[in-house]
Amino acid sequence: MYKFVNYKMKEEKVINHIKNWIQEYSEKSGTNGFVIGISGGIDSALTSTLSALSGKSTLCIEMPIHQNKDQRNRARKHINWLKEKYKNVQSVELDLTNVFDNFTSKLLEKHSEKNELCLVNVRARLRMTSLYYYAQLNNYLVLGTGNKVEDFGVGFFTKYGDGGVDISPIADLLKTEVYSLSRHLEIDPEILEANPTDGLWGDDKTDEDQLGATYPELEWAMRFNGDIKSISKREKEVLTIYKTLNRKNQHKMNQIPVCKIPKSLK
Repeated sequence: MYKFVNYKMKEEKVINHIKNWIQEYSEKSGTNGFVIGISGGIDSALTSTLSALSGKSTLCIEMPIHQNKDQRNRARKHINWLKEKYKNVQSVELDLTNVFDNFTSKLLEKHSEKNELCLVNVRARLRMTSLYYYAQLNNYLVLGTGNKVEDFGVGFFTKYGDGGVDISPIADLLKTEVYSLSRHLEIDPEILEANPTDGLWGDDKTDEDQLGATYPELEWAMRFNGDIKSISKREKEVLTIYKTLNRKNQHKMNQIPVCKIPKSLK
């Protein structure tokens, strides 16, 4: 069973704060609403619900690519729940499987572990392209679904894929806080109980399988500033995992490097 640290949060106040922030950002930007990809996971479920609460038009898009059946069922169930509860929610189902298969059929490289990871990122980038199509079509903004651990801790997202967004409503929330708010909003228990996964591999591979640690462990590592000699063997392993991923993925989390030209050369 996935275990979470018991945080004391003022859930209702945090929800209202994010909801108001989303609403105000849309009004200031002169846009008509938001588009968001729904995966069947907790992060997109919470973000889409907060968008619906804002009162702004919210377009939920399901974009399966050889998707796990359980993930698709959870996504559809969540979208239906949102549409029944909020009149400002619409949805589109866009199956990208054939697009992905057509792309991969043109590649010359044979299957390998490295090739497979590249194609995982292609899936995320196809979805990003689709979201921006609908965003531009409707004068919407693309909502990000990354949480604090993913976006600023270990860089667990695809550059210009699920990392390609306009605003990030939950990026200052730890994963455990995402669950706390989701429980408060009575999001589907099936989503709450499902093992976190990015849904990009076409199998049951979880985030923990890929990262080597649970989200509560990674949250502990983000906050750790004590004596490394006093911690357990597992805690040392988690700290190493966190530091390695954080260092490796700095290129995702920092601004794009710009070569500055000295004034003397201009």
